[in-house]
Amino acid sequence: MRSISRSARRAGAAVALAALAVGLSACASEPEAASSDGESLGTIKVGALQTPAGDILTWVKENLAEDAGLTIEFVPFTDYNTPNLSVSDGSTDANLFQNATFLKTYNDAAGDSLVSAGDVYLPSAAFYSEKVKSLDDLEDGAKIAIPNDPTNEGRALKILAAEGLIETTDEPTTLGDITENSHDFDFVEIENATLAQSVPDVDTAFVTISFALPAGLTADDAILIEGGNSPYVNVLATTDKLKDDPRVEKLYELLTSDETSDYINDTWGGLVVPVAK
Repeated sequence: MRSISRSARRAGAAVALAALAVGLSACASEPEAASSDGESLGTIKVGALQTPAGDILTWVKENLAEDAGLTIEFVPFTDYNTPNLSVSDGSTDANLFQNATFLKTYNDAAGDSLVSAGDVYLPSAAFYSEKVKSLDDLEDGAKIAIPNDPTNEGRALKILAAEGLIETTDEPTTLGDITENSHDFDFVEIENATLAQSVPDVDTAFVTISFALPAGLTADDAILIEGGNSPYVNVLATTDKLKDDPRVEKLYELLTSDETSDYINDTWGGLVVPVAK
């Protein structure tokens, strides 16, 4: 029994040392940045999907933030449902993944009051297909996959209506807003995050760039890309309380700087469009 007791004590000590090491590691996280004049704005936690928003945030963090006295902590998400909840409960200070229409829809549904700190970039969406070369090639009864969230579903329906393939109400958000479907298209509503995987199984799928790029879809695979005049520009969202916070203001300034715009254009060649200043 004595030897077992010693082993137990040794194991306990090892666990304690490991916990101490983790604690010390956490305390030794990267120091907060200081601007060229020595001023530190502190740390801002920003939630985003990895591509393109996470890539943009990482580039700003590595190239611009330190000189500006801002420390950026990028918090990755893989869906459209939780980033706003994270800002609302204080787990993050801001997020970058949604357009103003999506933000309003979320606020209305959740009874929340998140706000936009400003437009940042347009993440172009597109129809992709392995079966046709153009939307005009779609046959009657073709299967079309579209997002199941109101904002992006309406976005897809508006493009199809603009191409004359269907008719809709002025502001469609659901399939019920289709007023004329003379080609008897079979619409399949799918979670945005899995739409890219549906491309081989349907005649065409509408995929936003946040999920198209990680799946390897490019402009060459698209049969129609959303125009640059799209209103679905992604915004930096935060709480009303933090909207005028110096960290949020500085982050927005860096996100819309000429340097960041050049990075966006060089990296995605027009699929991601920085806001015009």
